[in-house]
Amino acid sequence: MTAALSPARMWPRDVVKVGAVGLRTRPTRAFLSALGIATAISAKVSVVGISSSSRAELDRTLAALGTNLLTVSPGTTMTGEAAQLPETAEAMVARIGPVESVSAIARLADAKVYRTDKIPEAQTNGLAAYAARLDLPATTGARMRSGTWLNEATSGYPAVVLGSSAAERLGISHAGPDVQVLVGGRWFAVVGILEPAALAPELDSAALVGWEVAASELRFDGLPTTIYTRSQDAQVPAVQSVLGATANPAAPNEVEVSRPSDALAAQQAAGEAFTGLLLGLGAVALLVGGVGVANTMVISVLERRAEIGLRRSLGATRGQIRTQFLAESLLLSALGGLGGAVLGSVVTVGYAVYQSWPVVVPLWAVAGGAAATLVIGGIAGLYPAIRASCLSPTEALATP
Repeated sequence: MTAALSPARMWPRDVVKVGAVGLRTRPTRAFLSALGIATAISAKVSVVGISSSSRAELDRTLAALGTNLLTVSPGTTMTGEAAQLPETAEAMVARIGPVESVSAIARLADAKVYRTDKIPEAQTNGLAAYAARLDLPATTGARMRSGTWLNEATSGYPAVVLGSSAAERLGISHAGPDVQVLVGGRWFAVVGILEPAALAPELDSAALVGWEVAASELRFDGLPTTIYTRSQDAQVPAVQSVLGATANPAAPNEVEVSRPSDALAAQQAAGEAFTGLLLGLGAVALLVGGVGVANTMVISVLERRAEIGLRRSLGATRGQIRTQFLAESLLLSALGGLGGAVLGSVVTVGYAVYQSWPVVVPLWAVAGGAAATLVIGGIAGLYPAIRASCLSPTEALATP
């Protein structure tokens, strides 16, 4: 009595060899199929990488402006009169834990700004004089166009820094000791001119003098009218909620606190938009790769029916035929996925360098693209593999 023979077991090395048969015998088709997959994956990786680099550039630009700037200013009293911030408001706000920097300005209502003493008093050109703290540019992100900002030496002397619009309206193009303007009836040397202040537009039409000279020469009472605070991005809402009570504990309802800056809102909106964009484009790229794998494997089954029939006649089981074609699909996907990940990374680096952006190639996009290709390739190759295993030896060999 003859014992039943069991089919030989295929070890992982054998699976790889058998799966590579179709790739070796049809190199042109395999190359073109892998190229299609690589193109789809490289598109996904490059889109993710370029978008991430663009977002990093946007974040860098917004961070330079200051996405975490809040302002505190006096509101109105219960009777509708103009309120005032207490003299201690600036120091109190600085004690809030997440607050990283604080600065202030104070409106000098009685100090008018003129180019010369020949101009009628009513023609103020919409300019306003302010007393300013020395750390104002660091807190607000304001930058100098010409000259220098106030310092320990100049803050106590008649020196003034003009906002960008103020300098334009006064007809002043550069700062210098020989350039003077009238502030509150006193001549002040223009030591600096600011660039447009994106997050503090009130500075554009301002003439800014030192805190000390404002008190000694312009009858300044020492009370701030606007306090600027910069805090950690994640803590901005929490800081906003306590600013009023901290700045004026006796009358928090008389304090106006700005909402988070538009730059912070833009940063958050950009993050959400980029996330949706990356997910959508990544899904499309993977779908294209999966369709390419499925198409290639279905055609491969149709072309190799005779080979399938011969292998079945020689004793190959249905499971082994399924394993062969599934392994071939996975190998094809792996080649295309790895090639696409490398190509997409190269494209991202090249474009980011060309645009002078930070180079950001997310590791999750590279590894995820290659891994997702294997998953999609396996799913796409499953149907052709099952179809190949269902062919009977006689049916396959009888096919011309």
